[in-house]
Amino acid sequence: MAFEGLNQKLQAVIKKLNGKGKLSESDVKEAMREIRLALLEADVNFVVVRDFIKKASARAVGSEVLESLTPGQQVVKIVHEELIELMGTTSRGITFSSKPPTVIMLCGLQGAGKTTLAGKLSLMLKKQGKRPMLCACDIYRPAAIEQLRIVAGKAEVPFFEKGTIAPLEIATAAKAEAIRLGCDVLIVDTAGRLHIDEALMDELKGLHENLPVNQTILVVDAMTGQDAVNVAKTFDEQLNVDGVVLSKLDGDARGGAALSIRAVTGKPIFYSSIGEKLEDIEVFHPDRMASRILGMGDVLTLIEKAQAAYDEKSAREMMEKMKKNTFTLEDYLAQFQQMKKMGNMNDMLSMLPGMQGKLDDVEIDEKQMARTEAIILSMTPQERAKPELINASRKRRIAKGCGLDVVEVNKLLRQFEMTRKMMRQMSQMTGRMGRRGMKLPFMYRD
Repeated sequence: MAFEGLNQKLQAVIKKLNGKGKLSESDVKEAMREIRLALLEADVNFVVVRDFIKKASARAVGSEVLESLTPGQQVVKIVHEELIELMGTTSRGITFSSKPPTVIMLCGLQGAGKTTLAGKLSLMLKKQGKRPMLCACDIYRPAAIEQLRIVAGKAEVPFFEKGTIAPLEIATAAKAEAIRLGCDVLIVDTAGRLHIDEALMDELKGLHENLPVNQTILVVDAMTGQDAVNVAKTFDEQLNVDGVVLSKLDGDARGGAALSIRAVTGKPIFYSSIGEKLEDIEVFHPDRMASRILGMGDVLTLIEKAQAAYDEKSAREMMEKMKKNTFTLEDYLAQFQQMKKMGNMNDMLSMLPGMQGKLDDVEIDEKQMARTEAIILSMTPQERAKPELINASRKRRIAKGCGLDVVEVNKLLRQFEMTRKMMRQMSQMTGRMGRRGMKLPFMYRD
């Protein structure tokens, strides 16, 4: 996961600071030296690191910190605020044209993830009530057009291509088609190169000026570290990009690109791509990212993911079933499917405060979740509604149907019964406390 190494090193510095009742100026300087090394090892641009440490040190050695009752926490607060400043104090997104369609051009080097991002972006905008269309202008890479067609099909949005004619002709025809179909966003997937060259830039500039383009988004591979900053700087000089999207931020990226790009180019990071599924795209929030880096978690993003996966009506119905003790295996399956929508469970856990760096020995078996789903799907509707009907012969049939052992079926039924028992106890306890006029903590509302 991105920032993992940086996160662990910064948490070690924080632990050392919090372990001291009072800080001296030399303590602060030593902490800043370790933070500087951690940032450089994370492949953050050295000029950015130098300026960051200079600003943070100037604030950290002030009397407000050194004379504070909690000097360690004060230093952490300063580092947190400076990280936010480094990545941009507010989150930014696409600015839409008052005269549709808004033309968005995706640019970047080959392999940065532009085509996949086109699908992710279109699906996200579609959920926001927009009507996007994808346009294939990468006429050089083999199967690029077909790849974008597949991505558009998965996102269920219109797709436009005209073979390998000039990209400007394709994009111009696509814009006319978007207007005809009533699409209010046109996402143009352009060709990349293995390195920046004059031919690439001339083609992109021609598209940018003659189409014309409303928003130019640079897609940067977060795995490339400092080199990503050089790429961003060159593209911005030629095209005056509006914003950046960091792709592959779920990989082994050290995080240097995210911490350097905005400081070097002055351009905001719009989104971060954090997985292979089309749903795996997030608005880039500098304050939340800073909290993740320092091990403070990201509860707000976790809540947003939960809200997107669980609708209020379903949650209310589930609470009623808990109260009436009518929770079935069908409901159990629905819970698993909702959890899958939230994404990788280890990533979800890492968003809880204090969990970063503590999940190395904890590995949630995503395959086990798939096995659970397969077992329940192998049952009849009657068996899911009344698990007590499942006898030895039914267990053998279910096991055969999902390709697993009877042992796995028994294990699932035991887990389900334990879950149902726990829900029954919680419901009874809540009822008793309600009758006595008492309230559980979660019953309070501000």
